[in-house]
Amino acid sequence: MHPVTAPPIEDGAVLVDDAGGIVAVGSHSRVPTPHTAELLEFRDAELVPGLINCHTHLELTHLEGGQHREPEFVQWIRRVRTLKDALPADALDAAAAAGIRDLWSRGVTCVADTGSSGAAMRAMATLGARGIAYQEVFGPDPAQCAASMTELRAAVDGLRRLATSQLRVGVSPHAPYTVSAELYAAVAAFAERERLPIAVHLAESKDETVLVRDGAGPFAEALRARGIAVDAQRQSPVEFLVRRAVVTRGTLCIHCVQVDETDIVLLREAGAAVAHCPRSNRAHGHGTAPLALFREAGLPVGLGTDSVVSVGELDLGAEAEAAGLSGDDALRMLTIEGARALGWEQEIGSLEAGKSADLAVLPHASSRRPTPSHASLLTVVSGRIVHQISAP
Repeated sequence: MHPVTAPPIEDGAVLVDDAGGIVAVGSHSRVPTPHTAELLEFRDAELVPGLINCHTHLELTHLEGGQHREPEFVQWIRRVRTLKDALPADALDAAAAAGIRDLWSRGVTCVADTGSSGAAMRAMATLGARGIAYQEVFGPDPAQCAASMTELRAAVDGLRRLATSQLRVGVSPHAPYTVSAELYAAVAAFAERERLPIAVHLAESKDETVLVRDGAGPFAEALRARGIAVDAQRQSPVEFLVRRAVVTRGTLCIHCVQVDETDIVLLREAGAAVAHCPRSNRAHGHGTAPLALFREAGLPVGLGTDSVVSVGELDLGAEAEAAGLSGDDALRMLTIEGARALGWEQEIGSLEAGKSADLAVLPHASSRRPTPSHASLLTVVSGRIVHQISAP
């Protein structure tokens, strides 16, 4: 057993109460076994905290099987948007549900999803999943701001009816190339007033940096072709959003590839967190995010798979490998560090008495620590078995 915040325990055990909380953690001989308790035993296996996926687009799961490559990132975004818009809401809901079940089969017990359809929130509520659903909002034209905010408020009102202690709602002004400065400001004010967490795609590509800093490049050309004015901000994308109070304490900044040391200081001072998606960054040719510098600066960092359209399988183990992580370091990043990035470290991310019983049983690895990409034998969310492939 790997509690993560404590040394490994041979022949370890966890006692879970009827409310789905962890009552005791320790060696099997020391953890009580109430006569009414259901006993599950797994030999030659690794008991770990449930893994945490800090960035997905579960409504796109139906597009698995081909990454739908386009020569330029701008064209790829348009292509994905077209494919998604062609499907009805029930198909998106089914796709999100399939994505959640797939994550459970890999030992993932918490997901931070961004999407515009509400499908992930509905699917998580129906299945009893744990996660945060960030409702996306778009509007690069300042004239769209009021209409975009009306749509966002309506969407959030609907999703909030599904919220529980383990299912949260947030907002996501998508990215600098799809959101105007006016809309960013309006969303930030709305989130502060409604106490909603924010997630933003930020500093993902060089084209994004050129757009914000210089008012040039393919994003700028595409916007101007639509009659939308583009001004050079003479700032990095990070500074642009930090100075406008969009990136504040707890904001989840997704990707953050095109950043320098000044940007990292700004993120740290703002109290932001980072969702690191190395395979997606690599697939689109964006480069490599400076993970070591993030960690040296004390930024909370978790790993995310992004969507199946970018990476194929939603395999957190492959993300850890792509990030250059292994063993104990990989397990911490996929559990307690991911929990910290989402502001959930008091409830999940480690096996400790008093925390929620979110855990996974993985096949025994030959290495000193389990390989997160292994299929899970058992996945438990808040004490409830959500996936099991091996009878105890």
